[in-house]
Amino acid sequence: MKALQITDYTGAGTLSYRDAEPPVPEEGQVAIEVTHAGANYVEALFAGGFVPELPLPWTPGIEAVGYLVGNEPREGAAEAGVPVAALTINGGGAYGRIAVTNEHLIKPVPAGLSPVVAAAVPSNTTTALLVIERLAKLHPGESVLVHAAAGGLGSQIGQVAKHCGAGRVVGVVGREEKRQHALDLGYDEVWLRSELEQHLDERFDVIADPVSGPTRALSIDLLAFEGRLLVVGDAAQAGDQYISSNSLWFGGKSILGFNLGALAAAHPELVGEYLDRALHLVADGTIRVEVTAAEPIRNGASVLEDLRSGTTIGKTVLIHEKAV
Repeated sequence: MKALQITDYTGAGTLSYRDAEPPVPEEGQVAIEVTHAGANYVEALFAGGFVPELPLPWTPGIEAVGYLVGNEPREGAAEAGVPVAALTINGGGAYGRIAVTNEHLIKPVPAGLSPVVAAAVPSNTTTALLVIERLAKLHPGESVLVHAAAGGLGSQIGQVAKHCGAGRVVGVVGREEKRQHALDLGYDEVWLRSELEQHLDERFDVIADPVSGPTRALSIDLLAFEGRLLVVGDAAQAGDQYISSNSLWFGGKSILGFNLGALAAAHPELVGEYLDRALHLVADGTIRVEVTAAEPIRNGASVLEDLRSGTTIGKTVLIHEKAV
């Protein structure tokens, strides 16, 4: 098969589109012929050595749309010939023509949902549902602040918070040109990251932070009593941040961590249920996923370089060539 692979850790620009051996599903897994793969920031991090123990060459790709091949999954999961959306987050592989994943992490694509949009759903929309409902346990009327509000994950968290009954939802973006895009996604207000210190008199019940770095400490100051900081990433690659445990105690605040891959490995059935819900919420128009570009898989290296730069808006989906 053909695959876009990481062959060294010199960065996203050196990914190579090459011949590769197709993976073989193990017990409890299914194989998918991938037609579309969502491009994600974490895949650019992998190419830079974020996880240095990956066996090279390695095929990234944490979400896909395609068709089941070979072995069939458990009864009722998907009918033959029906396109499926899959989380391939445990082991990657969606940048290859054939990928494998746990049988619970695939769901039929709802009627009317295009494969391009469906391929952009499994990672970010599923995560947004899980962190707002299961992790934050959002109460109706609560206020929410979302960092990287115009990004793939942030764009979904804000919408899911509104869907789940949040009151005021504020987004934070790193660049002025991203402000209007975030407002168009339904945020009540959008601040620049550089403006955060001007808002330290504000308080929020829930703050979602996929960025880390200096914004994480500021987020603690912005939490209300019984507020919850959701740690959902380290896009800045800033490493561990020191936060006083006494400040949490005195302020009645909490920090909650979430990792989709870890949860999918431990509880694939649960994550599969949320994946199915995410697909239907996008299909019926409740949640909007904006795919701003669809590129051939051969162009994936430059796509990931753009993601790594932080200049992109919306989601890019990579399209595989037809199998030969």
